[in-house]
Amino acid sequence: MTTTLLPETPAEPASNVTPVVMPETPVPVATDVTFRIRRYQPDFDEEPHWVDYTVALYPTDRVLTALEKIKAEHDGSLTFRRSCAHGICGSDAMRINGRNRLACKTLVKDIDISKPITVEAIKGLPLEKDLVVDMEPFFAAYRQVLPFLIPEGHEPTKERIQSAEDRARFDDTTKCILCAACTTSCPVFWTNEQYFGPAAIVAAHRFIFDSRDAGSNARLEVLNDKEGVWRCRTTFNCTDACPRGIEITKAIQEVKQALIFRRV
Repeated sequence: MTTTLLPETPAEPASNVTPVVMPETPVPVATDVTFRIRRYQPDFDEEPHWVDYTVALYPTDRVLTALEKIKAEHDGSLTFRRSCAHGICGSDAMRINGRNRLACKTLVKDIDISKPITVEAIKGLPLEKDLVVDMEPFFAAYRQVLPFLIPEGHEPTKERIQSAEDRARFDDTTKCILCAACTTSCPVFWTNEQYFGPAAIVAAHRFIFDSRDAGSNARLEVLNDKEGVWRCRTTFNCTDACPRGIEITKAIQEVKQALIFRRV
């Protein structure tokens, strides 16, 4: 048997290129963070009271993460609402350091942790337990403004056409997730439970300015009530509180103008 030897491959010349040394990625460090939560257990408490809890959190953790850790590791009776945990369902609106926010959208790194972080239920709605409020008054106002499309004529046999310009007219107010952060940040709503509130007016705006809708006059009549848009004092609290960035105060002013001029 004959063995064939392959020629040796010449060695490659030494490279003059200096290898790049990548900097080490710093390892995140968990820090103890204290949360001061306004607790209320209706079976045991006559009045709400504050309780402190300390948990280890990373800068990228959310307040919702902290609440879940407190419930799992410290006190299983802590009660709060949550669902999607991605800022879409709107169920975890609460007051964090005195501001209405979604717990799932508020990062630890964006809060001053040198002192206790206060967490309490949103204001203006009946407190049921801990961070949970009765949302029925909020949704009752929402239902009153007819938050659905009221088409004109018979049921169509084809798609209702709408131009991009007409769609853009109410695009901002379609973003509402009914979290109630805007309504419960409104000082008028705090003192007057009959006021419709910003969220209901935003819902009405979304259909009042929809070119396919024929129910604008009915909604305007509802909002022309003394507890409707005229109660707004333009403090911009609602706009600042909205986690979706809706220009709520602007929408309320547009509804006022539509009422004055009856032109949408």
